[in-house]
Amino acid sequence: KSRAANASNKEFNIQWYIPSLAKPSNDTETKVLLLYAFNTKPVKISNIKIFSSMSTFSGHLWIPLARIISLRDKLSNLRQQVEMLMHSSKSFSSAPESASFLDQSESLAIIPSKKPQMNVAKVHLDERTEEMAKRCLSEVKALLSVVPVLSLPLTEIPFEVTLQSIASLEDMFDPANGCMITEESLFNWIISLFH
Repeated sequence: KSRAANASNKEFNIQWYIPSLAKPSNDTETKVLLLYAFNTKPVKISNIKIFSSMSTFSGHLWIPLARIISLRDKLSNLRQQVEMLMHSSKSFSSAPESASFLDQSESLAIIPSKKPQMNVAKVHLDERTEEMAKRCLSEVKALLSVVPVLSLPLTEIPFEVTLQSIASLEDMFDPANGCMITEESLFNWIISLFH
């Protein structure tokens, strides 16, 4: 029972492993192991010895560490650009909305144990940021695509861009931490890369 699991929604979980001796012997560059698991329907596991599900998947990929670090830097720059776009669009908003935003931040300051919710509103990208996003997402696709033929550069963004989705991608490529993705359109795009 201590190993039981419950996923009430679709979840994509990532964990990175940096092995000291277990790296493939034919490679000279440092690689890390991406461990992933996801479910496409709600899952409740009460006994791991008899569990079997057609909606739960897992696997692993060896990925060069240098490419992960480079991609994370690009995703961090993209997140900052998205934040600036959101900030500039908020500067055109009315005063009552600004006041309500301040009230919300004040209430979050009172309860420090609660993590503030990331903005999930769709962001309208300018041309420069959209191109930046396509390059980053093409690189994500190239790293994660099981079939190399499918890793052609993207011509359009395959999910709704929100601050939450970009921050989730940035977290996903942080080899020091794990990550869980539940946002519907991002979840669907990522699992499509593993099929």
